[in-house]
Amino acid sequence: MANPEFIYPDNTPGPFFVDQTCIACDTCVGIAPAHFALTDDCDHAFVTTQPTTDTDIARCEKARQQCPVQAIGYIQ
Repeated sequence: MANPEFIYPDNTPGPFFVDQTCIACDTCVGIAPAHFALTDDCDHAFVTTQPTTDTDIARCEKARQQCPVQAIGYIQ
């Protein structure tokens, strides 16, 4: 489970985040490319834009559920 104490600082502030357990597998980018990206050095993913529509929230939630190391978190 993603830990808010280990959020990467390049995440856009908001409820979705990527923590330091990310293995840069690119799954989240494939599911929600408008909201996730890999760093230039492909070290980890991060949230580029927080979702605002129901459709985008659902995509980000799907990315969170599909993350193989549970590095994507959600804070209500």
